[in-house]
Amino acid sequence: MKSEEIRILSGPEITKKIDEADRELVDLSIRVASRQLVDHRQIAKVRRRMAQLKTIQREKELGIR
Repeated sequence: MKSEEIRILSGPEITKKIDEADRELVDLSIRVASRQLVDHRQIAKVRRRMAQLKTIQREKELGIR
């Protein structure tokens, strides 16, 4: 998702997306530990997406944008 698409979402929708990304990150970590994950870049992508979501959520809380 692009930043503009995330900014359109409401607060509860962003929280839901953060929870989904967190579950996905846990799943990927388990797959790495069991050596089932082929593409390790997926972890970085999910972490980046979660950081974007949390940043935009915080911006909305502070009323920055």
